[in-house]
Amino acid sequence: MADPLPEALGPLLREARARLVAAGVGDPALDARLIVEHFSGTTRTQAIADPERTIDSNAIAAIDAALGRRAGGEPVHRILGYREFYGLRLSLSPETLEPRPDTETLVEAVLPFVKAMAAREGTCRILDLGTGTGAIALALLSAVPAATATGVDISAGALATAARNAGELGLGRRFTTVQSDWFEKVSGRYHVIAANPPYIPTRDIGNLQDEVRDFDPRLALDGGVDGLNPYRIIAVEAARFLEAESRIAVEIGHTQRDEVTDIFKAAGYASVAALRDLGGNDRVLVFQWG
Repeated sequence: MADPLPEALGPLLREARARLVAAGVGDPALDARLIVEHFSGTTRTQAIADPERTIDSNAIAAIDAALGRRAGGEPVHRILGYREFYGLRLSLSPETLEPRPDTETLVEAVLPFVKAMAAREGTCRILDLGTGTGAIALALLSAVPAATATGVDISAGALATAARNAGELGLGRRFTTVQSDWFEKVSGRYHVIAANPPYIPTRDIGNLQDEVRDFDPRLALDGGVDGLNPYRIIAVEAARFLEAESRIAVEIGHTQRDEVTDIFKAAGYASVAALRDLGGNDRVLVFQWG
């Protein structure tokens, strides 16, 4: 097959959008723009000011391949290889959950405590369980220069991605990784334990949106029979890793507030806060030991 010919940016964007519309993609205009900009090295401003700008054949071929993947159901940020989270660009890998805006609620929930602890103690030690891309830990480190964080994950591939993200963001000296099944190989004590654990009941995995079910790692989704197993583990085991004044913050499924609160209260924790995400759904619970 002959190599694709160079093409003007404006028509290229229109064709990309039409292709995704035909494929039934949910937000075809945005996804087409993200793909074209990424693989052509152009910006939205350039598309408006200079729609006749020529895009070379190599970029056209890369865009064509990416559009094919998106039309086939692959999430756009998986295709791009990164996603923005809390103002940070985080690389993705097959072993990592794609960080989503709802999880920024967890960062906001503990950030004032992290700042206050760092101001008082000179540091704030954070343990990020199931760190994935490192999103939660790295967002907190970016906002609090005196803080340090340990990212824990059972997946070596996820930890490699998190470490790479930390290095690219200039946060590598304050971020360490531990490959561990929850607390199994964790040591030390922390002021904050944060987690966005798997919380989907096993029976519900098959009913998830295709882009989640088919492309997010199952390890990061499946929370056991009732979706609550990780919370039970954290509630039972976390206390020996906590400083005297400390917080645990967990993301939850939008129907799990009462059950997760009961699990932590039964283990001796007091409820400090419950926060909703931008959609108004219960999303984050914060607890204090004792």
